[in-house]
Amino acid sequence: MRLTTKGRFAVTAMIDLALRQEKGPVALSRISDRQSISLSYLEQLFGRLRRHELVSSCRGPGGGYRLGREAADITVADIIYAVDEPMDATQCGGKQNCKDDDVCMTHELWADLSRHMVDFLDSVNLYDLVLKQRQKQEKVLTGEAEVKPMEVVFKD
Repeated sequence: MRLTTKGRFAVTAMIDLALRQEKGPVALSRISDRQSISLSYLEQLFGRLRRHELVSSCRGPGGGYRLGREAADITVADIIYAVDEPMDATQCGGKQNCKDDDVCMTHELWADLSRHMVDFLDSVNLYDLVLKQRQKQEKVLTGEAEVKPMEVVFKD
């Protein structure tokens, strides 16, 4: 599986949306500013997320997006599938046409890895990611965030 920018940005934007939607619809321009993701790119991603009913849109002043269902019912795999990310680590993309109609010697290894990745991403829901993010934010606000020592590199 190759998780590209499209999948990472979609998951990041969905976490941002879930964190803020309780105050009303969230504008993509605000997500764009906070996450440094191009607005036009977000519009493309959210069009796909909307078609998969992971988000819903509200037009007009104060409009924006809300989650299409409860955060606990949206998995990372749902988000990645919605934006058309391939979730297959095989060379042939799961078609088993690796070479001259023969399955390559490592096809099953990569197919098993793909299944494990899909199972893992299907076990992680948006609600859990939002909780983790809120816990991180709270630690920063209360000063409990772990401060890592600065690494110093000496060159000869």
